[in-house]
Amino acid sequence: MPLTLLALASYEKGHAFLREAKEQGARVLLLTSESLRDSAKWPTDSIDEIYYMPDVDKKWNRQHTLNTIAYLARTEEIDRLVPLDDFDLEMAAFLREHLRIPGMGETTTRHFRDKLAMRMKADTASLNIPRFVHVLNHRRVQEFTEQVPAPWVLKPRFLAGAIGIHKVHTADELWGHIHRLGDEQSYYLVEQFVPGDICHVDSIVDHDQILFAIASRYGRPPLDVSQGGGIFTTRILERGSPLSQGLLRKNQAVLAALGLKRGVSHTEFIVAHADGKIYFLETSARVGGAHITDLVEAATGLNLWAEWAKLELAGGQTAYRVPPARTDYAGLLVSLARQERPDTSHYQDPEIAWRMDKKHHVGFIVKSPSYERVTTLLDDYAARAKEEFNAFMPAKDSPVD
Repeated sequence: MPLTLLALASYEKGHAFLREAKEQGARVLLLTSESLRDSAKWPTDSIDEIYYMPDVDKKWNRQHTLNTIAYLARTEEIDRLVPLDDFDLEMAAFLREHLRIPGMGETTTRHFRDKLAMRMKADTASLNIPRFVHVLNHRRVQEFTEQVPAPWVLKPRFLAGAIGIHKVHTADELWGHIHRLGDEQSYYLVEQFVPGDICHVDSIVDHDQILFAIASRYGRPPLDVSQGGGIFTTRILERGSPLSQGLLRKNQAVLAALGLKRGVSHTEFIVAHADGKIYFLETSARVGGAHITDLVEAATGLNLWAEWAKLELAGGQTAYRVPPARTDYAGLLVSLARQERPDTSHYQDPEIAWRMDKKHHVGFIVKSPSYERVTTLLDDYAARAKEEFNAFMPAKDSPVD
């Protein structure tokens, strides 16, 4: 009898996951937001049933969602419950706990969703992290500002990417932000700002073992691009280089400390300019956003969404093996564009593996067996795109579309 997999998706993503789950023989159910009913283009040929939840700003009422799925479970035996977006992780963990469906529970999920919980766990494991303080006790926050030199970063614990993050340069500026938060203060932390290069490692894990991991480095830090404009880039690091090897070792330590037993992960690090040390920044129990899965696929042939689906359906009960991976290099560029439909037809290098087709955006992935060739192309494209297309829109303080 085929397994039944229920995917939660408050945002449209994970098409490759749904297709692979169906390809693997699962019965695929999707619970998504009512606000996406007319706009989302789900791969309906790979989905047996779609259900819609009323939502406010893509947020679902927890009790109503539980009631809905419990009612659904009267006629559907749900074997796997998978969140496709970062914002669905906590809901999925809550539902698994209540319905006793296998998978990550609420305590471990906190380590991959709550920026405070992951830092506290990493600190307990003696991992190298920027200094931080919970915005809870004002005396401790004051002591932090006196002991840790500015600037600092005020971060929401549960939002994703650069949403809601503020870089502050004085104690007065910080306290102004904190007081404006009112009763929301405990949902934030303050962290030491460590200037450096931001890198990421994307992984596949099964039975507590990292079966695949690949290290990459962003161009400008994503926070700088999100809040100050510019071109977003990232590229696969040279395999075997000291930086790549160091990141892979740190990634292994992070995932072991935080308790990821099975799944995929996107983990970010800072390579500090001052001392060259690698600092853990944050992690997740999901694939990376911003087309990073496309970057990894261009370089290796592995689609992390599809591999995640295989892992979920295997559930630790049947053997999972990572397919053979290529060892090419790839670089990704994405930018907002001034033009509604930017013309990129004059970008014609044979190394282009992907070209973005989205209003007011421009993007490319280039791939090559040569790390140097990818680096040259990506730097050239970034300079050209900045002149020809780049536009800027300040980052949002909430995940609302």
